[in-house]
Amino acid sequence: MDPLFNDGVDLAVVLIVVFKTVAVFAFLLVCTMLMIWFERKLISDMQNRIGPNRAGPWGIGQTMADGVKLFFKEGLLPDRSDRTIFRLAPYLAMVPAFVTFAIVPIGGDFSRGNNGIISLFGHDTFLQLADPPVGILVALACSSIAVYGVMLAGWSSGSKYPLLGAVRASGQMVSYEAALGLSVVTVVLATGAGLSTHAIVAAQMADKWTLLTSGVVPFGIFFLAATAELERPPFDLLEAEQELVAGFNTEYAGIRFALFYIAGFMNPITMSALITTLFLGGPSGPAPIGPVWMWSLVWWFLKVIALLFVFVWMRATLPRFRYDQLMDLGWKVLIPLSLAWLLIVAALRVGTDEGWNMFVVLGVCTVVLLACGGMLSLASRMGAERRQLGELEG
Repeated sequence: MDPLFNDGVDLAVVLIVVFKTVAVFAFLLVCTMLMIWFERKLISDMQNRIGPNRAGPWGIGQTMADGVKLFFKEGLLPDRSDRTIFRLAPYLAMVPAFVTFAIVPIGGDFSRGNNGIISLFGHDTFLQLADPPVGILVALACSSIAVYGVMLAGWSSGSKYPLLGAVRASGQMVSYEAALGLSVVTVVLATGAGLSTHAIVAAQMADKWTLLTSGVVPFGIFFLAATAELERPPFDLLEAEQELVAGFNTEYAGIRFALFYIAGFMNPITMSALITTLFLGGPSGPAPIGPVWMWSLVWWFLKVIALLFVFVWMRATLPRFRYDQLMDLGWKVLIPLSLAWLLIVAALRVGTDEGWNMFVVLGVCTVVLLACGGMLSLASRMGAERRQLGELEG
């Protein structure tokens, strides 16, 4: 629990919470603006182009110029739309990203058993907005709520083309939720720290990153599933190019479209921060000189920026998946693999607690998983052959 509340709640505690809320919200909005510029500039460098270079130094003000333009554009309401839901949907897409970021520890002094505690205005607290005991469940719930924003935006528009784009996008997001959740469960088992994000970071001190202790595979699964759930390239099927329209947000304009646009760039920041928390030790890192908590901020920034670079790099280099390839990867590869790895980690934890022979445990796990993988592969081939026979007979 955040030590800020150990002595009860008074005016000073309330003001500190308000300050942290405003600071986190402003920080995330500024990071989103810089992320848009970072992605445009980096892709232009990779493609041998100049990129934005007119508004502000190095074009850094281009995002602000785009925001001002969208703010003053006319907001349209289609005649056949459900107006209440149509107005609500953009907020359902944007708010979950902010709530998820609120549970991420972005710094703190974890050295010498300090448990990430810093002093703020004379009060001990964590360098994160909130640390609920079920923080990981909050993150998964917010990820699920974002699906409603996409689905309701397409349905409430009163047009079949946004509805088709919404069905495609929501099907994609729901499909990758399972792999995402299973990889998170693997992290919880590997750390043994419960569901608190702060406790998970504290359990990764002394170079015990979950990336290594869980065997790297859950990190790869989580990263791919997060990329698909965020509908980032090469999984950006929400563009709905088959219908030659923008997808679920086709009927949106002005500030409501800007909210979807902001959410699209805010989500990678939030997800990179969550990946850093779960797999890369959060703000942990060496502190050569000066306060430890300041170095923790530096290491956290570097890890998040490195992940964002990979997101942009994938967008600039990889071709888009077909929809059937997207679903096959999620249901036939990532979900079985994440479930198998979860069972391996669970077996190793139980074997360690009970004093079993680890070689025997690994051997049994390997045999069982190979048998299950073979049966899954056989079932997939038989299904493909039956579809081919059906197409020939038809």
